[in-house]
Amino acid sequence: MLIIKNGKIVTMAGKTFESGCLVVENEKIVSIEERLTISPKAEDIVIDATGMWVLPGLIDAHCHIGITEEKKGMEGDDCNETTLPVTPYLRALDAINPLDPAFHNAIQAGITSVMVGPGSSNVVGGQFLFMKTHGRIIDKMTLLEPAAMKVSFGENPKASYKDLNKPPSSRMTIAAMLREELFNAAKYKLKKEKAKESGEEFEEDFRSEAWLPVLDRKIPLKAHVHRADDIMTAIRIAKEYKLMLTLDHCTEGHIIDDEIKESGFPAIVGPDMACRNKLEIENADFKTAGVLAEKGVEVAITTDHPVTLIQYLPVCAGFAAKKGLGLEGGLKAITINAAKICNVAKHVGSLEVGKDADIAIFTGNPMEVFTHTVYTIINGKIIYQWADERHENRSYTN
Repeated sequence: MLIIKNGKIVTMAGKTFESGCLVVENEKIVSIEERLTISPKAEDIVIDATGMWVLPGLIDAHCHIGITEEKKGMEGDDCNETTLPVTPYLRALDAINPLDPAFHNAIQAGITSVMVGPGSSNVVGGQFLFMKTHGRIIDKMTLLEPAAMKVSFGENPKASYKDLNKPPSSRMTIAAMLREELFNAAKYKLKKEKAKESGEEFEEDFRSEAWLPVLDRKIPLKAHVHRADDIMTAIRIAKEYKLMLTLDHCTEGHIIDDEIKESGFPAIVGPDMACRNKLEIENADFKTAGVLAEKGVEVAITTDHPVTLIQYLPVCAGFAAKKGLGLEGGLKAITINAAKICNVAKHVGSLEVGKDADIAIFTGNPMEVFTHTVYTIINGKIIYQWADERHENRSYTN
């Protein structure tokens, strides 16, 4: 067993133990109590977290870690297929490199799981997955796959194809291409269902099959949207086809907060700790998350790594907290809210009995820049331990 005692346990499930005890066995949390009620055995690992904060492992709800590797150039960049604007059949599973050093940076920051997938060059980019940050084999690290279908609006798809004499060259074309793709996928789904009912032979189509989890509302459209008009177009199309949707980046969300609240869709806000190098992000501001949360929109924070480096996720949440999201809202945005939006809350995002033992222990509030990550625990195993400035950091392998 792994026992964590005497720490400030912030469960993110509505309860905080100022000096509590958490017990882990067989990769799951088995007990959270006010005090230690069992006698540790010789083989048990006991962490005295006196004066420390114990939280669920942090979550980045939208990033490109491992699929856009740092310092690798073309050889390590597999984020976008820039020869075809509609590629629903692409799977992040086939491109993420678990040996990207950024995974270790994430672990050092207490980030235990991430939502990873294609970039925003295409109208339809392909399938995201949700994964743990520790491991060597992507199949063993993956918690949910597919987890979302990436679609993009606005400047990025337009810029990607303007010199290739290929559509899209306008926002109208982007919307029309996505509608056409969804229209054809819906026809395919209906035809397949009728064939199954009648017992007729049916030939599956590789491209259309990728849309079935979306049309069946098992996974959402994951929409790259910055400008207010692009946000509304994404909402409009999702409503037309009765789809689940997450509004990723949502840069001008504070301008149309009432409309986003009315839509019922969640927002994954950021990256705001990056330069405003495009026209459509000129209104980027850390206040967006707080404005939306105040309206009742479910909000998570993204680094969009490597746009903002993934290890700064808790700092980004801190800036958002400072600009109106608040302490509790900031922590929720990188724990339980992120887990809910990514459809993995039954596994991660809060410290509760039966959930995966993904835990981060900090010297204080992780959203403060002077705070250190002391332990990162994934699936009940200590993956990282910080000693102090006089000693080397310790990393644990599989």
